[in-house]
Amino acid sequence: MSESTPPPTPDYDVVIVGAGLAGSIIAYQLGSAGKKVLVIDSGVAVPTSREAYMERFYTALAKTPESPYPDNPNAPRATVLQLGADGAWKDPAKTYLDQSSSTLPFSSTYERRGGGTFWHWLGSSFRFLPDDFKLETLYGHGKDWPINYDDLGQPLPGNTSAYYDMAEHEIGVSANVADQGYHGVTFTPGYEYPNPGIPLTLTDEHFLSAVNGKLSFEGEAVTVYPTPAGRNSRPYEGRRVCAGNTNCIPICPIQAKYDPTVTLNKALNTGNVTVIYQAVADKVLLDDAHQNVVGIHYITYTKETVRSPSGEGVAVGKTYVLAAHAIETPKLLLNSRDQLPAGVANVSGQVGCNLMDHPLFLRWGLTPESTFPYRGPLATAGIESLRTGAFRKERAAFRVEFGNEGWNFTAGDPETTTLDWTDGTNHSGTNPDQKRLFGTALIDKLNDLFTRQFRFGFLVEQSPEDSNTVTLSDLKDELGIPRPKINYNLSDYTKRGFVAAQQLTDEVFQAAGVTPFTKPLAQLKLDPGYFTYTDPVTGKTSDFEFFGSGHIVGTCRMGDCAEDSVINRHQQSWNHPNLFITGSTIFPTIATGNPSLTIAALAFWAADNVKAQLGD
Repeated sequence: MSESTPPPTPDYDVVIVGAGLAGSIIAYQLGSAGKKVLVIDSGVAVPTSREAYMERFYTALAKTPESPYPDNPNAPRATVLQLGADGAWKDPAKTYLDQSSSTLPFSSTYERRGGGTFWHWLGSSFRFLPDDFKLETLYGHGKDWPINYDDLGQPLPGNTSAYYDMAEHEIGVSANVADQGYHGVTFTPGYEYPNPGIPLTLTDEHFLSAVNGKLSFEGEAVTVYPTPAGRNSRPYEGRRVCAGNTNCIPICPIQAKYDPTVTLNKALNTGNVTVIYQAVADKVLLDDAHQNVVGIHYITYTKETVRSPSGEGVAVGKTYVLAAHAIETPKLLLNSRDQLPAGVANVSGQVGCNLMDHPLFLRWGLTPESTFPYRGPLATAGIESLRTGAFRKERAAFRVEFGNEGWNFTAGDPETTTLDWTDGTNHSGTNPDQKRLFGTALIDKLNDLFTRQFRFGFLVEQSPEDSNTVTLSDLKDELGIPRPKINYNLSDYTKRGFVAAQQLTDEVFQAAGVTPFTKPLAQLKLDPGYFTYTDPVTGKTSDFEFFGSGHIVGTCRMGDCAEDSVINRHQQSWNHPNLFITGSTIFPTIATGNPSLTIAALAFWAADNVKAQLGD
């Protein structure tokens, strides 16, 4: 897939900012309908081969989500190592995100390149639950969406397929309908996923047999369900079957896991879509009446690895779609202050507000018998039955992801435990007597430990808070564009979800005969993603460590009225009728399911809305 360069000032039907999941789907849908589309993206072009990325990953000492992908000073991004180092996240000189005044670290990252952050997504492809769209009405917390489940889960008038159906078929989701119809989720009559479900692992089956039909928690059954996966369980659309690699994050070496470069390539093949890479959008331009968008100003650069600004341009179309992510989209709108004092599309003052993630709570241990982890995919099942319930009136919900990568995430294994038993240390917690083993004794010990490792990842629902913001920093990047300034914290409602997660861990581990392991408290307090919660009733204090899930949502939410949202239910700006905003930034709440499938479904809907505006 090569870069295409249009004439200097072309007119298109639609200009899209961002070549990630949402932008690629919309470009493909509009291009297939005969519309002339221009996509501008801040990153480099999609490579013809991913071998260079794989080599970077293989040779990187830290296998972080960003490890395969080069740093780009012209389109910078935060990295896990920058955000995870003690104190580094508060130092703007050490990371792209300015969090100097933030209470807690926002520790999720994203990619700025053709295909977007989905280069390193896990592949979990959940539909949101019906309750997730009406959180405020049902439970008195969060914010209702201006749409409901049926708007995405059932065909709308004039459509033959539901938007969730379209998203699952574009991604190639592997799942079985019989496994996914819980908590009110419904499907189009006769619907089947495009691929059969991925088989469960021995770890999945161990916990399923221990809790299904046997354990309840706060009035809800504890039930293990298979995870719908955006990877192939059989050959699909010319892509291969998942081969069980355990590096789904950060890169699938054979593209059995879907990523948006697949859809972007199909968009280009329509002959109606043009992509300009290495074009960093920095301003949305308005007409003299400050009503309609008349262009997107962008800055170009020549090289990926060094600062190399080379010029500027204006992308001109009839309709404009911003699909640039939940941090870069509000940054672009707010940086257009020369058009309107508060920035473009900010009639409600909500642009940049309600930044959310799934703060990730990890627990890990050893199963009583060998379940043989360190085989992919990374996650194939989890506890989904606690994603909603009456408890949401008091605390955040969560889903529980079972990890198949042993203690790689939680303890840095297999290296950490191996060194503990050869050097006589105890960083993993498995060698409290600090023994040193050699030969057969060492092999037997490591085989025993490595074949029983597992981890739980609790994706905790975060409540939307106006105080969690993306604004403009006084600091600028290498192209002279203001950097994102982040203010981030967790509400007590969210923190109470962590308390419940720990209680559930204790009960499930006991039922499954698990030996639990945790980090020593002294080590925990050195971690930046750390908070203490004191129960106001019991006075009990609990210490928690959390990580980012990479699920960056909010900041330009959709709503029913202009007073408290940025766009309407059709993903159209309240005060700029030819401006649409889509992607993760438009979520009013984050719910508990991974957001990817809902991003895709909303993109299909946005494409229909843009087509309706353009007409025939």
